[in-house]
Amino acid sequence: MSIIHTQRLGTGLCTLLLKQKAQPNRLSPFVLNTVLISSSLWQDSDPVLFVSWFQKHYEKYDGFVILHGTDTMAYTASALSFMCEHLGKPVILTGSQVPIYEMRNDGRDNLLGALLIAGQFVIPEVCLYFHHKLYRGNRVTKVDSGSFNAFNSPNLAPLAIAEVDIKINWDTVWRVNTTSQFRVSTQMNRNVGLLRLFPGITAMTVKSFLQAPMEGIVLETYGSGNAPDNCADLLEEFRNATERGVIMVNCTQCLRGSVTTSYATGKALSDAGLVAGCDMTPEAALCKLSYVLARTDLSIEAKRKMLSQNLRGEMITDLQGAKLTLSDSRFIQELEAVRDALTPTLACAASKIGDLEALDAIKEMGSNLSLGDYDGRTPLHIASCEGHLNVVQYLLSQGATVYAKDRYGDTPLRNAVRFRHKEVVKLLRKTGANFSRDELEDAGSELCSLAASADIKGLEMWHLAGGDLDTPGYDGQTPMEVVSVWD
Repeated sequence: MSIIHTQRLGTGLCTLLLKQKAQPNRLSPFVLNTVLISSSLWQDSDPVLFVSWFQKHYEKYDGFVILHGTDTMAYTASALSFMCEHLGKPVILTGSQVPIYEMRNDGRDNLLGALLIAGQFVIPEVCLYFHHKLYRGNRVTKVDSGSFNAFNSPNLAPLAIAEVDIKINWDTVWRVNTTSQFRVSTQMNRNVGLLRLFPGITAMTVKSFLQAPMEGIVLETYGSGNAPDNCADLLEEFRNATERGVIMVNCTQCLRGSVTTSYATGKALSDAGLVAGCDMTPEAALCKLSYVLARTDLSIEAKRKMLSQNLRGEMITDLQGAKLTLSDSRFIQELEAVRDALTPTLACAASKIGDLEALDAIKEMGSNLSLGDYDGRTPLHIASCEGHLNVVQYLLSQGATVYAKDRYGDTPLRNAVRFRHKEVVKLLRKTGANFSRDELEDAGSELCSLAASADIKGLEMWHLAGGDLDTPGYDGQTPMEVVSVWD
């Protein structure tokens, strides 16, 4: 990847120029804050500070990168993934094993990789980028204290790999199937803990650990979620804690694998009231427990149910009764390159004519409805241009991103404004859509042009879309001043 810092092209020292085929071809990083804290001194107030920044600056930037120490980076990534609700833009944590000011370090590559991915790709997740790999934030754990390849995602393949080209595994990317706007949850319950089973652990030890103010624990068990079922006093302590309202999540001590109730020793814990943590990492399970317990609007039973659900892609739930698609077939996986080449064109054609049945059929084949055609235009771009409100609603419910840009830098919101589709604009704004920085650069001149031609409907569309009608044009005049001149 060619990185150029140049004044000659008028980009400034902080602009990254990309290969011509990259979209966008310029990235402009901005430093929002510089707080230097040792990651081993991590406090639950630190993620709250991060999400507060996201909420304040969410509409200004295409993505966010956090530089973080490696010791507790997996915990922060997991916590942020739950605290960021309805996230539509990439949030990427990265750091280094060797400080960036050392001659031989991994910090430069990690930082540039995180910046490039956050600025080029709409991956609506909290991620962790390290050693050329992008992981889902709530799937990682630190596995090596002395290697550049320090992190691993034991139960989920990387979302992206940065080689000669950056290859995104779009089938794995988590998408929010809702039209709700981005919001943050700043409440995390601190009365949680991790308890690891070991041979010979006593009931008294468990009882002491489960005493108030403890409200929830992650129990790290043997193998696929097993504990000694011949220790009646131990199981009794778990049952008593459940009856007192303490919520316990069963996670395996193994690096890979999942919790099941296939063995009698695993079923005994389920009968005692423990919630199966499936294949969650201990970091993700602890942060999820803290997040769920902070929900004061939910009953104990509702919290237990929420813990068993896949909220942010942090676990794979039991496949029993799940609907499998053709994408689960080995044959289809071998043909995914052909599928990915055909799907965008077919989906865009279906969006143009408002054919929901065709879109649903394409989705059932395991296709990604957020992929763009040769111009980078997604089905949501097309539906927004045509004003097909029902198609826009369907695509948003299937995880289509409102932040996708075509080769011209246009978002679906910009298309809806251009073609004056009022209801589509309202729906996209409700979902959290906003004009990109590139779109706002020429906003003043376009608004002045609309004002000069007395295009009231055009100005109304811009206002509905969140545009500032006092934005000056290239000559410094605002739309209102243009109107007064013509009057």
